[in-house]
Amino acid sequence: NACNTEWPAHLHEHALVLAAWRGLDAAKVWDVHCHVFGRGDSDNGLWFNPRMEHMWRTVEYVQRQFYINAACAHDAPGMLDASFVDKLVSQSDAMPSGFRVMLLAFDWARDEAGAPLQERSTFHVPDDYVAGLAQRHPARFEWAASIHPYDPRALERLDIAAERGARAIKWLPSAQGIDPASPRCDRFYAKLAKLRMPIITHAGDERAVSGFGEHLSNPLKLRRALDAGVRVVVAHCASLGVGHDLDRHDAPMVSNFELFARLMDDARYRANLAGDISAITQGNRMSVIPTLLARHDWHDRLLNGSDYPLPGVVPLIPLHALADKGVLESAAIPFLAMLREHNVLLFDFVLKRALAKNGVGFPPSVFETRGYFSRTD
Repeated sequence: NACNTEWPAHLHEHALVLAAWRGLDAAKVWDVHCHVFGRGDSDNGLWFNPRMEHMWRTVEYVQRQFYINAACAHDAPGMLDASFVDKLVSQSDAMPSGFRVMLLAFDWARDEAGAPLQERSTFHVPDDYVAGLAQRHPARFEWAASIHPYDPRALERLDIAAERGARAIKWLPSAQGIDPASPRCDRFYAKLAKLRMPIITHAGDERAVSGFGEHLSNPLKLRRALDAGVRVVVAHCASLGVGHDLDRHDAPMVSNFELFARLMDDARYRANLAGDISAITQGNRMSVIPTLLARHDWHDRLLNGSDYPLPGVVPLIPLHALADKGVLESAAIPFLAMLREHNVLLFDFVLKRALAKNGVGFPPSVFETRGYFSRTD
């Protein structure tokens, strides 16, 4: 990412940007999937696994460099944490008044007793840190806590998060060692249902962080939470990989998106199951876009998120491939490519608003997500 710091005034007046905001109330537009990371430069609890800084750990080292470049952050000692936040604030401030992003905390991987497993964790983002950012920037940031249900203090932490204004709980089961179908989650689910606080949980394969096995992210494992009355948001609409069909004795492997669709089509979960469309424009996920656009009956249960900073990893979102798939006009590509260099948040938003199949795109409700997370709306 070229990370251009100068913001040309004409970008806001471009037809694609104007069209993206047309018909939307910016005060209701929340980006519901925004990651925060850092190395803990200022003793704030942020942590990257040190193995990601070693060049001989090639895959993890390259991933880390991609994330930092995508966020246009400075990797110099003492600068990463602050520069990440500064860039995110400046990108948010370039959006209309009222627009907000939901910052996601990220708990440790934990063992069966709930003790942190630092060596098996990829990164750690404390609840206190993202809550503090939201407190310092209330016009731009909301936040979601991340609480591992096996933590002996999980229920206490959940009460504290609710009191501090957390809008949701963030899980990534395969990375954190959480089995969503385990009875060990039942007390946590009961409290979530009582609080009406949703879980934003990854389902389907995970390529950004290592973990405990993709079987933990099988979408069908989320039935236990849904049956307990928990509001569940399936991140990325489970748009990657295959999982065992747990409804069949022979348990064949089918696409995780197909399993997600089965849940979405189950009348029992009409009131408490949703999916977020973060990351669906990535090259390895974009095959689900035509279906998501065509399923009008799902649209009131789809929520937009950017998966920031990943849209800034240029190779992940091949714009020409979206055009070849027939869901993006080729004429939009040059502007979108330039926009990404200046503002990743706005790039992802404008791109999602431009997606269409046979002239039909996602409706405003997919982007006006505030009501889903606001207890007063």
